[in-house]
Amino acid sequence: MANSVSLSSILVPNKNVTVEYPGMPGFKIDISFLSRESLQAIKKKSTKVSFKNRQPVEEMDDDLFLSLYVEGCVKNWTGLTFAYLEQLAPIDAGANALTEELVFSKENALALMKASTNFDAFISEQVTDLGNFSKGRLNK
Repeated sequence: MANSVSLSSILVPNKNVTVEYPGMPGFKIDISFLSRESLQAIKKKSTKVSFKNRQPVEEMDDDLFLSLYVEGCVKNWTGLTFAYLEQLAPIDAGANALTEELVFSKENALALMKASTNFDAFISEQVTDLGNFSKGRLNK
């Protein structure tokens, strides 16, 4: 007999997991699944209505959208060395040893998303892949 549970009572707006960046052993990123509702809220916050020829026109603020998106889905990372970083984006490591790690911050995450199409694509793919957030994945 089917269990009488209301789906809305067990749905969660987001769920966190840790994924490893492919080809970069030890570079692990804590990401959060964003529900359709959460993504719509980010889009809404990033959209402004202006008037042109007395007609309302919606304009997306791409920078604000990316900032809110990164804040919503990239929660932390460990193991991002300067050696890995220079594989993701052009950098001038300066005096930093290639084995040193770049500390996670919201600003660093946003800068990496802007600078690296590969990192951006990986995060977007991981965040929208529900399989990453299912119980089967979490028990591996």
